[in-house]
Amino acid sequence: MSDKSILGLLLLIGFITSCSNDPLKVDISNQKTGIVYTNLDSLLVHTAPNDLAALNKRCIDELGDIYAYEIGYCIKLPNNSDSALIEGMGLFMTDPYVQKLEKRIGERFSKLNKEIDDIDSGFKHLKVHFPEMKMPERVVFMNSLFTSSVYSTELQIGVGLERYLGAENDVVKQLSYQSFPEWEKKAMNARFISRDVIASWVSTHLAEEADGNLAEKIIRWGKVLYFIQAAFPDKDPSFVLRYSEKEYDWALENEYAFWKYLVDEKMLFKIDELNSKNLLGEGPFTPGLPVNTGDDKGPDRLGQFLGYRIILKYMEINNVTLDELLKTSYSDILVEYEID
Repeated sequence: MSDKSILGLLLLIGFITSCSNDPLKVDISNQKTGIVYTNLDSLLVHTAPNDLAALNKRCIDELGDIYAYEIGYCIKLPNNSDSALIEGMGLFMTDPYVQKLEKRIGERFSKLNKEIDDIDSGFKHLKVHFPEMKMPERVVFMNSLFTSSVYSTELQIGVGLERYLGAENDVVKQLSYQSFPEWEKKAMNARFISRDVIASWVSTHLAEEADGNLAEKIIRWGKVLYFIQAAFPDKDPSFVLRYSEKEYDWALENEYAFWKYLVDEKMLFKIDELNSKNLLGEGPFTPGLPVNTGDDKGPDRLGQFLGYRIILKYMEINNVTLDELLKTSYSDILVEYEID
């Protein structure tokens, strides 16, 4: 065997070994989710007025809380009687803006095969790591009238397709700046549909909300993001964090400065809702930080980013399963965090 052949074999063995040592690279070939996918928006658009009553009854029976959320909260139709609801539904579907919006949704999402495949794959990966985790029974694609991107109930997940039309779509551009500033329109990116579905379910049903200090909330978000990474092991961290590559690189460069700021200001162990909202919540950037200089303010949710980095470090030096990680206290994780 030539030297070149031997080198090629060694590289192949090294690649296989490195893949097998990645705890997130798991076999999902035998996994099934049983998730039912329903395009409620398409059903409403393509149902004749005389058939709306029958569709309404079917949706009440099959879709339950998600249908109530769509009808009552998102598009705010009257539900004091069947006739009032059907009349309101008819008026809604004939509204000129709604018709234009529905046309754009139909054009952009005429098929949802890729989105469904990605969501299913994500839940299959999680099922390997969390065999006892509650799985959604149904994912419902709908028009939430820009109320919600993804919403999880006890058994179902609703996806507002209009929130993924893209910032350059004419119906999105038509939204007022006061209600939908540019950073929020920019976030309406179809690339993140599967990511947001997993994030919503994990955040609602797997990683419980943290009501304590900032450090506890940061670690909780780190777990959520690491579980998203586990659902999509081949995706880049920027996808997991819902960042652009430039935003992720900026966050990496400023990781130490951000951590030092939290330590110096003794913020980690304070219970302060305003700080938590600023550091963990969505926005045009993370406000109030000394690392934000000039016009280059970096991304939002730097607290979530830091949590993700802390969990990555913890998992690099600890041989634990994801289920064990879920149960590990924030203090045990935080004490092992060091920046290279």
